[in-house]
Amino acid sequence: MSRPVFAVALALAVTPIAAQAQAGGSLPPGWSARLDRPTAAMAEVKFATMGGGLHLTTGPHVILWREADQTAGRFHTEATITRTKAPAHAESYGLIFGGRDLAGEGQAYYYFLVRADGKFLIRKREGATVTDVTTGWADGAGIAKADAAGKATDKLEIAATATTVRFSVNGNLVHEIPATGLNLQGVVGLRASHSLDLHIEGFVVHKM
Repeated sequence: MSRPVFAVALALAVTPIAAQAQAGGSLPPGWSARLDRPTAAMAEVKFATMGGGLHLTTGPHVILWREADQTAGRFHTEATITRTKAPAHAESYGLIFGGRDLAGEGQAYYYFLVRADGKFLIRKREGATVTDVTTGWADGAGIAKADAAGKATDKLEIAATATTVRFSVNGNLVHEIPATGLNLQGVVGLRASHSLDLHIEGFVVHKM
């Protein structure tokens, strides 16, 4: 079982409040969004229902959440995310959990990301500080690698119990950490870095 490693904190600029739909941008009912950097424009993020799922096109890095997806600590969440085309660089996407004060300066959450080169990363954000839970990007069993067209599909899952938090991709356990010391109470949602085109299906939060 892998054990968490917390790296040196990285100071990052963050927006002071959640970015709601602005001119040229929109969000499905019940959803809120926040950009990583205050100089970015919410109008560059397109997020809408499409078919039986959600479609997200990013300019800047963004988190997206619904207040209804608040958990008391133990939970299971999953989403199948398809990267529909190749970005210019290795960009990441995935799930957030334990989200608190997401619209404020004291925002805090953990996030579980994958890339289409078969790697994953888990991090923690508190305000403007980000720390690594895993030691940088690591290879994960079963994570899809992009095809010739730049497309990759992964089913991400997080299962948090009173003792452990398990992270899986396409049914394969890629990491597990003790729940002790983690503040898991909070919102579960989505995160994506910039210049991505993603289709998200089956996003669900099971509260336990």
